[in-house]
Amino acid sequence: MMKLIRSIIGRFLAFWALFMFASSMFIYMWFYLYCLVLPEPRKTKWHRIVSQWWMGTFMLLSGIRFSVRGKHYFDNLENAVVVCNHNSMLDIPVSFPFLPRANKTIAKKSLSKVPIFGWIYSIGTVLVDRNDSKSRQESYDKMKFVLNHGLDMLLYPEGTRNKTSAPLKSFYDGAFKLAIETQKPIVPVVILNTKKMLPAKPVMYFKPGKITMHILPAVYPEKHTIDTLKNKVYDIMANFYLENEK
Repeated sequence: MMKLIRSIIGRFLAFWALFMFASSMFIYMWFYLYCLVLPEPRKTKWHRIVSQWWMGTFMLLSGIRFSVRGKHYFDNLENAVVVCNHNSMLDIPVSFPFLPRANKTIAKKSLSKVPIFGWIYSIGTVLVDRNDSKSRQESYDKMKFVLNHGLDMLLYPEGTRNKTSAPLKSFYDGAFKLAIETQKPIVPVVILNTKKMLPAKPVMYFKPGKITMHILPAVYPEKHTIDTLKNKVYDIMANFYLENEK
C-alpha cells in the first residue's frame, strides 16, 4: 500500500515539475530574444544568465535544492573542455547554466524541433545528429570554434543517460580528442543525486531533493593519448562518484 502511495505521489510531483518547467519557460523566453542581436561570445554569456534565472525559478518551485562545489578550480584557468556524468534528464538543465563560466554543450538535433524550447535549446548548444557522419564532423568543427572564442565546451562523454548500476558508462572519445587537438585542459564534473530524484524508470516519477555539482581539478592533455586521457578522467570521476554518492 505504501509503495502504491509513493508511486502516486512521485507521479504527481513529476507532472508538477514538468508544469513548472514549461510555465516558467513562457516567462523567461522573452529574455532570450536579445540573443538574436548579440554576436558570440556575448550571445552565449547572455543565454547562460537567462538560463540561470529560469532554472533557479524552476528548481525553487519544484522542491530542488542545488549547490555547486569546487568553483575555485576555474580560477585563472584557460577555457576548457568540461566533461560531466549523465544520470538523469535533470543533469543538462542544472549543469550548463551553473558552471562558473559561459559554455556551450552538445545536444541532439532532434530536440531543436520542440516548439519554443527547441529554439532556446539550440542557441546555447552545438547541435548534432549522431546518425549522420557529416553532422558529427560539423559539430566537431563547431566545438573547436566555441573553444577558439574563449568559451568552455561542456560534453557528456557517456553519450546517453547511465541506466546501469555502474557509477559511469564507458566514455566516447570525442571530448578527449577535442582536448588533445586544441590542447585545452579537461575539467571533470560529477553531479550527484539526480538519478534518485528523476530516474529513467519508472517513467514520470520525481522525488524532490538536493543536487550537488562537484567541479574537480583540471587534467591537462600534454603527454596523453586519447585513451590514456580518457581512462584517467574516467577513473577520477568514477572514484569520486563511488566515494560520495551516499
